[in-house]
Amino acid sequence: MTPMPAPFAVDAARLRADLVAADYSVDEVLARIGDLGQEGLGRNCTVPADVALGDARDPLAMLIRLFLLQQPVPAVDLAGVLDTTALAAAGYLALADGDATARIDIRPYGSPDDGASGWLVADPTPGLDHVVTPTAPDYVLGASPASTTLAQIAMRTPVGSALDLGTGCGVQSLHLARHAGRIVGTDVNARALELAALTAALNGAAVDLREGSLYEPVAGGRFDLIVSNPPFVMSPPRAEADTLAYREANFEADALVETLVRGAADHLNPGGSLQLLTNWAVLEQPWEERLRGWVPDGCDAWVIERERLDVFSYIEMWLTDAGLAGTAGWRAAYDEWLAYFDRLGIRSVGMGWILVTCAQREHPHLRFESWPHAVAQPVGDVFARHASAVDAFQLPTAELLAARPRLVDVEQETIGRPGAEDPEHVVFRQRVGLLRAVKADTALAATLGALDSALTVGQVLAAVAQVLQADAAELAAALIPELRQALLDQLLVLDGAS
Repeated sequence: MTPMPAPFAVDAARLRADLVAADYSVDEVLARIGDLGQEGLGRNCTVPADVALGDARDPLAMLIRLFLLQQPVPAVDLAGVLDTTALAAAGYLALADGDATARIDIRPYGSPDDGASGWLVADPTPGLDHVVTPTAPDYVLGASPASTTLAQIAMRTPVGSALDLGTGCGVQSLHLARHAGRIVGTDVNARALELAALTAALNGAAVDLREGSLYEPVAGGRFDLIVSNPPFVMSPPRAEADTLAYREANFEADALVETLVRGAADHLNPGGSLQLLTNWAVLEQPWEERLRGWVPDGCDAWVIERERLDVFSYIEMWLTDAGLAGTAGWRAAYDEWLAYFDRLGIRSVGMGWILVTCAQREHPHLRFESWPHAVAQPVGDVFARHASAVDAFQLPTAELLAARPRLVDVEQETIGRPGAEDPEHVVFRQRVGLLRAVKADTALAATLGALDSALTVGQVLAAVAQVLQADAAELAAALIPELRQALLDQLLVLDGAS
């Protein structure tokens, strides 16, 4: 393990007090720049927010201009707002010609669904107002759509220990601090660790930060939860000095992701889980079959492909991300990526979520599916309940018949032709989570509708068979697989589950 860099030369408690005094929070910033200003920043355009601020020179307006709009601010306007001398000495501000310019982005962060709100410290947003420059190799990314999604899919049940692998600016550690007793954050990028340390200090989060690649900084250690949005981009290999540390790591194709999945069992406590937001190469071999070979012995796995990109879309996305759009090097880089993908046989790229759990079952449960449909975030609870859902799915038939499951967060819809006396079919649809739906015939609809934890599955099946004048054994044989699937998909949960 390589120790993290020397402490930053900033009084984090003083900086936090200054941010609080200026009301530099998500709600107050949004109130000042408005929805249009926020939407503009989402497009990397500062003009709407600048117009909303007008001529204001109060502390909050100055911080918005300094950090979010990346504008030079008269140093005199920051007197009493920030300790500009200390921030400049740390390299976080540049002072010249009476102006202060931010070298970092200190940004309010809000997460109302779990309370992980505060501030994130990262490098300034690239490409603001269409000024595109190549991204520095040690660039530290702030809260991105990917990191936000990972925070929303991560399990939030209390755990003793958690690993934030590839911590970046430290955003995942803020969420983990809400429910993990001990947190370790790792990164290969020393600058990321420096800024993550300031993020943690500003938010009062205790994070053990370590420098190193993949599992190296935690060799011999085991955790209850590992979360990672790793540098998974499948770019052609390049010199270490030219590698963008926040997104790529010079592994061939998706070997980095494979390494993380294969190594999970050696770094998880019994029952512990690894959660990844990542991508994988789709070759001639079915992707499900290929990823199945990565899963360690004794582990369950659930892999959800959320999106499939053709190689052209994938390459264009990451070349733009690197700041090459509109530059002379765009086409040469594009051709280099195409040749690399062609050599490796990459036909497309799957993007999605991976859950690996050290379940230690005699017969591990492996599930691979494509689910490009809308979901109701956050879905961390869906992953947290997955192990118990698998337990229920695998119950011996006698135990399943004696169980008392119930529908949870499910709406019942009837669909049929206008004026028809009876519906053509009934749909049971989840209101939360992955928003799955089951189209049910009369027997299944009657069975699901009667399961409210008061009666056993066997009692309900017997009653339905009697009402429908059907053979009880044949009805049970037909419906039990459907009920198992409903348990696995979490439309049904066993009594006592949440």
